[in-house]
Amino acid sequence: MTPDHNLDPGAPLPVLAGHSSRGRLERVLRSGRFAVTAELNPPDSADPREVYERALVLSEVCDAINATDASGANTHMSSVGICSLLTRAGYAVVMQISCRDRNRIAIQGDVLGAAAMGVQNILCLTGDGVQAGDQPGAKPVFDLDSTSLLETVRTMRDKRMFLSGRKITVPPQVFLGAAANPFVPPYDYRAVHMGKKIAAGAEFIQTQYCFDMPRLEAFMARARDEGLAEKAFILVGVGPLASARAARWMREHVPGIHIPDDVVQRLEGAKNQKLEGKQLCIELIQQIREIEGVSGVHVMAYRQEELVSEIIAASGVMRDRQIRRGRNERDKERMPVP
Repeated sequence: MTPDHNLDPGAPLPVLAGHSSRGRLERVLRSGRFAVTAELNPPDSADPREVYERALVLSEVCDAINATDASGANTHMSSVGICSLLTRAGYAVVMQISCRDRNRIAIQGDVLGAAAMGVQNILCLTGDGVQAGDQPGAKPVFDLDSTSLLETVRTMRDKRMFLSGRKITVPPQVFLGAAANPFVPPYDYRAVHMGKKIAAGAEFIQTQYCFDMPRLEAFMARARDEGLAEKAFILVGVGPLASARAARWMREHVPGIHIPDDVVQRLEGAKNQKLEGKQLCIELIQQIREIEGVSGVHVMAYRQEELVSEIIAASGVMRDRQIRRGRNERDKERMPVP
């Protein structure tokens, strides 16, 4: 995903018929191509170069880059800050909004501000509780949840008004997303829960990490039966595991992560556990692509961004698409000078 300066909000690029935004991610999904998004691990720093360096690594194979919003209830550079940096450089981003930290007044203002600076994809999240992070004494807000947030942004976009009823002169043209987790009980409810988010306005779904294919297949079968795979684009979360130790830590400390014992055992039995984790991720992507109703993958490589391009290239999911080389001098020159 080399910088696309035609995505400037002032550019004369119309919203295509049946589209909600002018963004690359929506165009790719609606064209029927297998989409790839990836999560940018936000820095604990005020240095914009740390954002650009990570984005350049991810952009080679991604249709959009997710900017997380204090995931795990831990403080990092903000989602809106990362989006500001990357949209200035012309990159397609998915701005994540967590309801944990801001009320509806602040969130609606953030949506307008984000759209004004070129954000065309928004992922609506309830957010992890503050007890999950390293500042459990923080005061949670939760004025909205993910479903009511979807309804709020859809109202702003489609009805051109705030929740108060006051009119918006130019609405935010954004492609709306939500999260789903097929891998935690109650399993039978997971597709139903996703369906409620789709009814509230979600047009694409990004799931939690998938390490359990039978569970994903059961979830997708239910999604197809309910007609949900036809109403929203489902991108399945994947990521490389660095080691068996890392896998154990994730499933014990990261909310919503399910890693089966056989995956941990496979890593333990490997001579090179990091390489095995990479190979496992490649195999999962290849299997996921064959599941009816799956529209793409969402890659989450915590502090392993350098592997994302290699994994996607090796998986073959972009064999019919040109891999965009982002790490070159031309793209570096396009980055705004701090």
